[in-house]
Amino acid sequence: MLQRPGEQVQRQVLAGGAPTRIIGLAVAVGVAYFLAARLSLLLMTQPGVAVFWPAAGVSSGTLIALGRTARWPVAIGVIAATITANLMGDRNVLSASIFTLSDAGEPLLVAWMFHRYTGSEFRCGRLHQVLGLLAAAIVGAAVSGVGGVLGYKLGYNPQDPTWTVWRQWVASDVIGIVAVAPLIVGFVAALRAPPSRRELIEGAVALIAVATTTGIIIFMLPADWWEMTVTVVLLFPVVLWVAARCRPAVASAAVFIVSLIVMATVTFKLGNYGNTAPSIDDSIMSAQITIVGTALCAFILSALFAEQRQREADLVASEARLRMAQASTGVGIWDLDLRSHEASWTPELEEIYGLEAESVKAYSDFRDRVHPHDIENLEARRDAAIRKRERFLLEFRIIRPGGEVRWVSSTGSASYDQITGEPTRVLGNNVDITERKRAEEHQKTLMAELDHRVKNVLARVAMLAASTRKGSTSIEEYVRSLNGRIQSMALAHSLLSQSGWQNVGLGAVVRGQLAPYATGSNVTITGEDIALGAAETHALALVLHELVTNAAKYGALSNPDGRVSVGWGCKPNGDAAVSLVLVWRECGGPPVAANVPPGYGTSLIRDLIPHELGGTVDLVFAPDGVNCKIDIPIVH
Repeated sequence: MLQRPGEQVQRQVLAGGAPTRIIGLAVAVGVAYFLAARLSLLLMTQPGVAVFWPAAGVSSGTLIALGRTARWPVAIGVIAATITANLMGDRNVLSASIFTLSDAGEPLLVAWMFHRYTGSEFRCGRLHQVLGLLAAAIVGAAVSGVGGVLGYKLGYNPQDPTWTVWRQWVASDVIGIVAVAPLIVGFVAALRAPPSRRELIEGAVALIAVATTTGIIIFMLPADWWEMTVTVVLLFPVVLWVAARCRPAVASAAVFIVSLIVMATVTFKLGNYGNTAPSIDDSIMSAQITIVGTALCAFILSALFAEQRQREADLVASEARLRMAQASTGVGIWDLDLRSHEASWTPELEEIYGLEAESVKAYSDFRDRVHPHDIENLEARRDAAIRKRERFLLEFRIIRPGGEVRWVSSTGSASYDQITGEPTRVLGNNVDITERKRAEEHQKTLMAELDHRVKNVLARVAMLAASTRKGSTSIEEYVRSLNGRIQSMALAHSLLSQSGWQNVGLGAVVRGQLAPYATGSNVTITGEDIALGAAETHALALVLHELVTNAAKYGALSNPDGRVSVGWGCKPNGDAAVSLVLVWRECGGPPVAANVPPGYGTSLIRDLIPHELGGTVDLVFAPDGVNCKIDIPIVH
């Protein structure tokens, strides 16, 4: 079953739900949460609420990155760390317990909302997920803040304003989630798809630049320039560079670094955050604005650039697939601007026309290759289709540089100016259809040949029917004789069909005609196989059929002692031709009468070969059996 990348990482971290891995994750979350919480508790406002709570980002980021399978380890780690951190501070058991429940429930709510409404693992490279994380952080912190206010009122200081406590709780948690959660998610993503060495170097340089720029702004900027938003404004160029050049995870790390530096300077009253603000509350407000502003700039810009890079990558991949499809199908695409007469085309079009890329300067180079007899009709039909706002489909010939003539099919249509209605450009494609044209011509030739052969067969059948009727003394004899002659023609036709109407072996023709009467000992066939054309095959099949029929009725094949031998060979007959000599001999049959009255069969044997093939036939009715010598000229 296919898994999303986030689910694969979950299985790596929590393989099979092994107890040791679950405990290890709970301990890791607890330690990180505790350290982050202790850092936050160093800086308190009036009332005593932390102004920056990165621990919320630790828990929420871990749960978003690893999914719901990490709920219990994260919850246990948060509970243990929160109780420990609060009891080590100035919190009592009641407030610590309420804070623990609020802190443990917050990441569960944030992660659930994020996955519920974005539908996939978090990526800083998607704008809607960045905004979704911000919205989930606000809602989760707002709900958690209710418990925080309750714990603060019941167990710490009931006199402080409720609104102030809740607002500071929400602000600190939202800032913590926004600053830290994307960093953890980015770290998990880097484990899944490690960056290249170049990306690591550039990312490290970018983070050093961010830290350096932040330090310069805080420690070296003149005090009279200082405003609450000045850091965000001055950091913008560096943040823009990070977002444009690096992975979204680097932007998350940059936000985390800025947050740590800013909060450290506020905590220890260093630089402009500690010297220029009239009060600690103003310094904290300035720090919070800096963190939120920097985070929003970094994440939104990083998401926009990442989406742009993804669209460009998708476009490149789509173009690559299109180029592969064009290369595999041989389709050449062209685009002609009718106003500037500028044209563009794909390499496949140059290949169709047989032109080298360096030699093609303008669309006229392709036009010059069109066959002179086709160019006028081609342009007339194209222009007529453009005027009628119709798509055109044209077929024409081209002459390639080597003189080869090929056929091309061109399909295209025009686009028109919305105001004037005039055509502005024509987009089309060309396909080499030479092979199709050749196939069509071959098909036409075959159809004409088939028509010719069918007519010949029908004419021959009609002749056989008429001639057989003249030599028959009864209907039964007529039907039998006609059927035998038609079967002889059918056998020859079958042999030709099996060979694709090319060459048929003489041996197959002889054996086919003798097959009904051959017993294995009464027929002898000798001679090397010789290829016959269609005319020779048909004529010899009919002649052999008459010889076989006569032998079966009156000759050697009419009794068990008779024998028939058929042999053939070739002899020179001029410079460019040879003659096929076939000899038929009968022996052992009944004595042959001296004067045999001529019939249709005898006439066919003597006349068909000279008439159709230009050969000679010597038919002799000898007393010991019929002898027939056939001489046919065959051109090499």
